[in-house]
Amino acid sequence: MKQVMLIIGIIVVVALLAVLSGAVYIVHETKQVIITQFGKPVGEPISDPGLHFKVPFFWKVHRFEKRFLEWDGDRNQLPTKDKRFVFVDTYARWRITDPLQFFKRLRDERSAQSRLDDILDGETRNTVARHRLIEVVRSSSRQFTVVEELGDDQQIGENVEIEFGRGTLENEVLVAAAGRTSDLGIEVLDFRFKRINYVPQVREEVYNRMISERNRIAERFRSEGAGESARINGEKERELRQIRSEAYRQAQEIKGRADAEAADIYAGAYNRDPEFYTFLKTMEVYRVALDPKTTLLLGTDGEFLRYLEKAK
Repeated sequence: MKQVMLIIGIIVVVALLAVLSGAVYIVHETKQVIITQFGKPVGEPISDPGLHFKVPFFWKVHRFEKRFLEWDGDRNQLPTKDKRFVFVDTYARWRITDPLQFFKRLRDERSAQSRLDDILDGETRNTVARHRLIEVVRSSSRQFTVVEELGDDQQIGENVEIEFGRGTLENEVLVAAAGRTSDLGIEVLDFRFKRINYVPQVREEVYNRMISERNRIAERFRSEGAGESARINGEKERELRQIRSEAYRQAQEIKGRADAEAADIYAGAYNRDPEFYTFLKTMEVYRVALDPKTTLLLGTDGEFLRYLEKAK
C-alpha cells in the first residue's frame, strides 16, 4: 500500500511539474512573443522581458526577433533607362514592428524574407529602369578626378549633370517598399546598392573605351616627347657648330700669329747674316732630301752642290 501511495505521489509531482513548466515561459530582451490557442492569436503581443504565465498545453508561445534583421538580395541583371544592362546586388535592414500582424500575414521570418525578395527586387528593377546608368552609379555631379597632368585644355571623360544620383534611387526603393510592407507588420529601415557591375558585353565596350583613351593620352605624350627631343637635338647641333667655328677661328688666328712670328724670326736672321742663313736653310734641305737610300744625279755647276764643292 505504501509503495502504491509513493508511486501515486511521484506521478502527481511529475504532473504538477509538467503543468507548472507548461504554464511558465520567459521572454528574452531581444524577443517579442505572440500566444496562440489552436493556431489563433490570444491577447496582445508581449515584448516586456521577464517571466510570464500561460495556460499550459493549450497556449503556444511564438517568439520573434526584436532586433534589426538582415535582407541580402540576389544579384540580378537589370536594364537602365538608356538601355544599358547591369548586374545589381542589393541589401537591406528591416525589423518586426507589429508581431501580431506579422504572425497573421507572414507567420515566420522565412516567409518574410521571401516576401521581401519579391518587394525589394521588384522595386529595384522599377527604379533602375526609370533612370540612366550614370545616375545609378554616381551620387553627385562632381568633376572627375584627373590623375595625370594633361594641361588646362585636356580632361578625362565627360562631365554629366546628375539630376538624381545613387542615394536618391536608394531612397526611392526604400519609400516604395515601405508602402508595400506597412500591412505586413514589418518596416524596412535601410536599403543600399551593394555592388553594381556591367554585364560582360557592356564591360567589354567600357574597357575598349578606356584603352583607346589611354592610347590617345600616351600618343600625345609621345608626340610631345618627340618634339622636345627634336628641339634639344637642334640646340645641341647649333651649339656644336658654334663651338667648332669658334675653335677653328682661334686656331687660324694662332697659326697666323705663329707664321708671322716665324717670318719675323727668319727675316731677322736673314738680315743679320744672309750667307749664314742661306747655309742653314741649305743644310735643312740636305737633311730632308738626302738619306742612305737616295741617289742624286747633279751637274757640277748646280747650286745644290755649292757647299759640297767648298767642303773639298
